[in-house]
Amino acid sequence: MGVILRGLTALILTSVCSVAMALPPDSRVENFRLLDHQGGSHELYYFSDAPALVLMSHSSTCKAAEPSLERFKALQVQYADAGVEFMLLNSADDRNLIRAHANRLGLDAPVLMDATQIIGEALAMTRAGELLLIEPASWTVKYRGDAETGADALQALLAGASVPSTGTPITGCDVDLPELARRDSHAEISYANDIAPILKDNCVTCHREGGIGPWAMNNYDMVRGFSLMIREVVRTQRMPPWHADPHHGEFVNDRSMSADDVRTLVHWIEAGAPRGEGEDPLLERASYPQWALGEPDVIIEIPAEDVPATGVVDYKYKMVDNPLTEDVWVRASEILPGDRSVLHHVITRFGTMETAGPRTGRLKRGSGGGLGGYVPGAVAREYPQDTGTFLPADATFEFQMHYTTSGKAATDVSRIGLYLYDEPPKYAMSGMVLANPRINIPAGAANHAEIMARTLKDDVLLYSLLPHAHYRGKASEFVAHYPDGTTEKLVSVPRYDFNWQTTYVLKEPKVLPAGTRIVHRTWWDNSSRNPANPDHTRNVPWGRQSWDEMLFGAMSFRVLEAEERTLQQTGSAPVGGE
Repeated sequence: MGVILRGLTALILTSVCSVAMALPPDSRVENFRLLDHQGGSHELYYFSDAPALVLMSHSSTCKAAEPSLERFKALQVQYADAGVEFMLLNSADDRNLIRAHANRLGLDAPVLMDATQIIGEALAMTRAGELLLIEPASWTVKYRGDAETGADALQALLAGASVPSTGTPITGCDVDLPELARRDSHAEISYANDIAPILKDNCVTCHREGGIGPWAMNNYDMVRGFSLMIREVVRTQRMPPWHADPHHGEFVNDRSMSADDVRTLVHWIEAGAPRGEGEDPLLERASYPQWALGEPDVIIEIPAEDVPATGVVDYKYKMVDNPLTEDVWVRASEILPGDRSVLHHVITRFGTMETAGPRTGRLKRGSGGGLGGYVPGAVAREYPQDTGTFLPADATFEFQMHYTTSGKAATDVSRIGLYLYDEPPKYAMSGMVLANPRINIPAGAANHAEIMARTLKDDVLLYSLLPHAHYRGKASEFVAHYPDGTTEKLVSVPRYDFNWQTTYVLKEPKVLPAGTRIVHRTWWDNSSRNPANPDHTRNVPWGRQSWDEMLFGAMSFRVLEAEERTLQQTGSAPVGGE
């Protein structure tokens, strides 16, 4: 198989390498995704229906390029109603510097931040003020050069006339892309010493036998065979699956890859993914336990569900009596899905059963509590140190099961594992939900936003945040408005992904004082450009099924006790603000 994979990719890899060296007119532009200086996320191929896309190289410190930026701004105004997309690319500066420069010059276009420089390298944008004119219909470069001639090229492209391919020399400053001069040395990157360790740290946990990845990353031949796909999903930031803006908060479950690792991996692939010397570290089969936290103290089987091949499956509610005969404190839980192809999510609650009324067969509202659940991308997580959830012996479990058909009939038998304390913990876990069932997303709206806000009645210690939406979910955030008038963005998710619904666990728990107003905001893309959109022609309401939408956020915290509140008030415990 390895020989076949190498044969299939050798010529394509050579093509990738040659394109990465330079991008002359009529070259194809490959897809990528980057954050902009305001924290928005942009994917190039999202604009495939635009008549043209103008991309200019940007530097926050190059005075010589400012006349080109003024011409760029004028073009943006001139073609505001023509559907032309305008962007800038910065491969050198940090966000604060870019933002200050953009504000000073009144730049309205997004400045894409190319922190790894792999996009600037691939586009060979080595001079600030250089303009690329891209035709999305073919994703080819039609013109590269100065902004003045670029204006003529844009007019010609929109008119269907002959487009000049180059202009006069660029007067802007050099953009330092040092790896362009070191292309030859990229073939010396070691698979054994450099690449395999990156893959083991960032990818193999999912891409293994029995893992959730679609193929096992278990030897060099497999990696080389999929190397072009790896390069593509790294460039578009689909992998590793992490969607939080790194400028707001630090999280213990951060799955992102470092800029250095991204550069090393992409440069190795563009050099032809050479095998080199040394043993193959991926041949070592790591042992992954069935239960991530070890064998649970209690395992509860959720009643089976037969899921048809097609159609819509209403939410199922599975009721199970607590098998324990004594009250206990839970320190962690994990759900093992029976069939990932059909199980979308599980929400676990426990409490007292209703005996009458329309909710017969369900738990009484407000009784008991929750024990987490399962969503795509979920991992087992212990409660924070010295915290837990009290589970009474007479409780009944309610498992809300959401199934989606996969084209093949399946039977799901999922299980939940509970890990118990030997002695009661110091603190009880608590939390809060921010849900807005009155949302209404207009048909065709590309960036519709709505909010839900709640005010904390107590001083709390915040541990984690979870945003939730459906197929049209675009971005989401939690913002704390403190009683002293300051605000802080607790987490920003500029690219929400329905397939990876992550709980963002703070690296350092944060004190939120009583009176803090938490605003949870979500944006949706209900336009035809959204490839996941089931129907861009309808106004979308709140609904449980995935073709409707939700504005739903969850926070986990514990209420601070009296002595801890005293420490906070005397300044010994930080509140945090921005």
